[in-house]
Amino acid sequence: MERTCSITCSNIASARKYSTLENYSITFCEGNGSFSIDLFEGSFSGHAVIFTTPWQEIHFSDDATGTLRSVWFHGDYYCIEHHKKEVACNGLLFNNIYHPPFILPNTVRQHALLQLTDQLEAELPHQDNYSLAVSRSYLQLILALCTRIMVQDIPSDPTTQAYHPIMQFRELLEAHFLANRAPSYYAEKLGMTPNNFSKKVKEYFLKSPSDLIQERVVLEAKKLIHLTYKSMKEIAATLHFEDEHYFSRYFKKYTGVSPSKFRETVGVSVVAQMSM
Repeated sequence: MERTCSITCSNIASARKYSTLENYSITFCEGNGSFSIDLFEGSFSGHAVIFTTPWQEIHFSDDATGTLRSVWFHGDYYCIEHHKKEVACNGLLFNNIYHPPFILPNTVRQHALLQLTDQLEAELPHQDNYSLAVSRSYLQLILALCTRIMVQDIPSDPTTQAYHPIMQFRELLEAHFLANRAPSYYAEKLGMTPNNFSKKVKEYFLKSPSDLIQERVVLEAKKLIHLTYKSMKEIAATLHFEDEHYFSRYFKKYTGVSPSKFRETVGVSVVAQMSM
């Protein structure tokens, strides 16, 4: 797929396994059913908007029915890291290992988002600089509205308080995932038994501690591959892998693609280019 922005329409019956390849995607679903993205699972009755990063896959259940409309965009077309001050979608809609990457908007919200998508689609065939600026603005507005909906819909929960053990685990993981990849390390730090720790983490994040640790390592790897010019050997060392071959196997096991292929297709961000 060309490194730009495009919009496709299909039905769920013909897209049970829906891969983003090298693109980010915003997928508007209308219908009923359930789906999974990596280790997250969700269901919808009416509307859903699903967000995926390069080389992720959406799997719809066999009984899911309805239609899909997807906005695909490459990082070269719109860099979510470069625009993070304008739209705080990176780390919320995308690249968020702690929260499901989808929203369930009501009919009014979905209609508003689809209207913006119509306007974006109308600009895409034009190649002049004015249309490019306008289409990127529509995409940015879609992302901003989706971010606002997600922030508004995240329920108030005691785990959002800094003193809660689950939030303490999140802080510990962010600080120590490079050097400590054993769940027992975090359980001990929190003064919890391994079983109780695992139970609590699964309850709030819907993933095991091991899964979260692995996802955090892979997320950091994706950042280094996409946002820097570091070699794979340098990235492996930064992530505390024994060598680049072990790192490559680890990365491919989780993403389905080698680190080199990931960089080739996703590219190196303008953020890395600007830092030179």
